[in-house]
Amino acid sequence: MRIALVTETFLPSTDGVVTRLTQAIKYLQRQGHEVLVIAPDLGVYEYEGAKVVGIKPITLPFYRSKKFAPPSIKVKKIIEEFQPDIVHAANPALVAASAVRYAKQLNLPLIASYHTHVPKYMDYYKIYKPAKPLMWAWIRKLHNSANLNLCTSGAIKDELVEQNIKNLHVLQRGVDVENRHPKFYDEKMRDRLTKGDQSKKLLIFVGRLAIEKEIHKIKPLLDARDDLALAIIGDGPARNELMHIFKDTNTVFTGFLHGEELSKAFASGDAFVFPSVTETLGLVILEAMASGLPVVAAKSGPTMEQIIDGETGLLFENENVESMMAAIDRLENQAHLKEMKQNARQEAEKFAWDKASQQLFQYYQQTIEIHNKNTAVQK
Repeated sequence: MRIALVTETFLPSTDGVVTRLTQAIKYLQRQGHEVLVIAPDLGVYEYEGAKVVGIKPITLPFYRSKKFAPPSIKVKKIIEEFQPDIVHAANPALVAASAVRYAKQLNLPLIASYHTHVPKYMDYYKIYKPAKPLMWAWIRKLHNSANLNLCTSGAIKDELVEQNIKNLHVLQRGVDVENRHPKFYDEKMRDRLTKGDQSKKLLIFVGRLAIEKEIHKIKPLLDARDDLALAIIGDGPARNELMHIFKDTNTVFTGFLHGEELSKAFASGDAFVFPSVTETLGLVILEAMASGLPVVAAKSGPTMEQIIDGETGLLFENENVESMMAAIDRLENQAHLKEMKQNARQEAEKFAWDKASQQLFQYYQQTIEIHNKNTAVQK
């Protein structure tokens, strides 16, 4: 099968969307399929045998830490020359919206996937919040042009159904169970992340540093307890603000970590903390669990789908400091903590990436069947 994958974000960016897409590309290429990636031009032109074609990016005024590619007629030419069996628009909004437009013009099977909860993010940016209905209208138009739509959790599917988005399916989550593993525990890394005091209980956060991630909600924990250390791993537009907020606490900002260094950081913590309620899934939750960390998370649809309270992690009420502190207190029971770590790892082992990527390919086949039936009916 020849697959044209058009995405708003790709390497060298590091986020959950890129992780999912790169894992799918590796799987598809190994299976003998041919993938062409169209993405913002950030200097990557090949991945695991798949050609990557870049579209000149721009910097958006409200998100200067990342570059995006605008809609482009070049996408049509690239798709026409590649002659794909299917077009996959990942997170269509800008350049991937061109994939939607031209797949329809060229009468090609089209699948779209929803990964980033942009309308929810707009609640955190007052200047853009009034435009939220317009954003939903744009998303609805794009996704309802596809033969089949994917999203990443049941909770998000329910929200999208409420927004009248059709033909929705939930794509199974996945994790690299080899490179996220408790075996990567490293004394030197723990020493680095605890500023040399390994006796402290080490909480790990990994993700984009933006206000919608609600990382600031962790600070009351560090103010109330001097036996905690926090490692914030990642970068983004809110980094300077967060460094100021956490300046008098036992917090380390590492910036981006990659490869084995990131594996060591995950595995060297005591628990993973996840304060956001804006995610469509939160793949880092499963990465933390694969690393043997229980996840302490604010209650939301996606977190409650992934975390069994008291077994693979601990849930707290969003915007409730006392509830969050009570969850952290439950980590004090060493026998319970050890059990949760083991449970978290066992749960993650059920979701190796190949299973999720195989399911994605099955959805590609289903999309082609739907498209062919619709075409036959129109004739």
